[in-house]
Amino acid sequence: MSQALDTPPAASARPEPPETDLAALAARHGLTVSGARPPLGAYVRQLWGRRHFILAFSQAKLTAQYSKAKLGQLWQVATPLLNAAVYFFIFGLLLGARKGIPSDAYVPFLVTGVFVFTFTQSSVLAGVRAISGNLGLVRALHFPRASLPISFALQQLQQLLFSMIVLVVVMIGFRSYPDASWLLVVPALALQFVFNTGLALIFARMGSKTPDLAQLMPFVLRTWMYASGVMFSIPAMLEDKNVPAWLADVLQWNPAAVYMDLVRFALIDQYDSSYLPPHVWAFALGWAVLAGVVGFVYFWKAEERYGRG
Repeated sequence: MSQALDTPPAASARPEPPETDLAALAARHGLTVSGARPPLGAYVRQLWGRRHFILAFSQAKLTAQYSKAKLGQLWQVATPLLNAAVYFFIFGLLLGARKGIPSDAYVPFLVTGVFVFTFTQSSVLAGVRAISGNLGLVRALHFPRASLPISFALQQLQQLLFSMIVLVVVMIGFRSYPDASWLLVVPALALQFVFNTGLALIFARMGSKTPDLAQLMPFVLRTWMYASGVMFSIPAMLEDKNVPAWLADVLQWNPAAVYMDLVRFALIDQYDSSYLPPHVWAFALGWAVLAGVVGFVYFWKAEERYGRG
């Protein structure tokens, strides 16, 4: 009897110890991390699969942007035109920023600069708020988060194309008539769109972590605008100044100035190749590739962290 009582229970009757490796337990039952970052190639395929959503979302945002204003979509054109009028009065008339630009070409020069720079400026500002301003959507639905900053950059492109109608009227009014060179606007704006999208992706990730960045960016972008030749010709303004050569090159080759120069060269008859820095198309392509690739990879690396915490 005592031997029977002292005999340990059979091994098969012992309870299994709890599994401490939760990752192995989840894998054994086919579970995966919610919102985990997919490989880069798969991520690109997911974005392509949602291309219709990206386009529809950008169009909806563009329509809703001025839905409460009486003039509606006309503000897409009126806002940059009013800015151009203010800059013309201050810089063109009071400060003499027309130096080096033919008098009958300054208004097209200025309006083109304002429209093209506003394209980049608006893309960056929209990108900063792309994640932090849409947390409800990010947390409620599973989709590649890069859809949002790309959609906002596409929204700004559509707004610019709408504004190009007015820009064409301005060009014709100042005797710059359509010709074959106007076709160069297409590759110039396509490269700028890729560049803007890369910036929007970079600042979308930064803004998702630091929402206060949205308050700082207008000051940064305003400084960038004043340094990019929106209201004046950079070579003409630096001609009589004792400025180091490297600084002049930095100002002329900064991406905002490069894309403005290309669009001005395409549209304005009096703005010939003498105003362009050397290798300007190579710089335009390089800036687009650099910002696009770096921005996309930088944003993708934090994919699983958006909308959490």
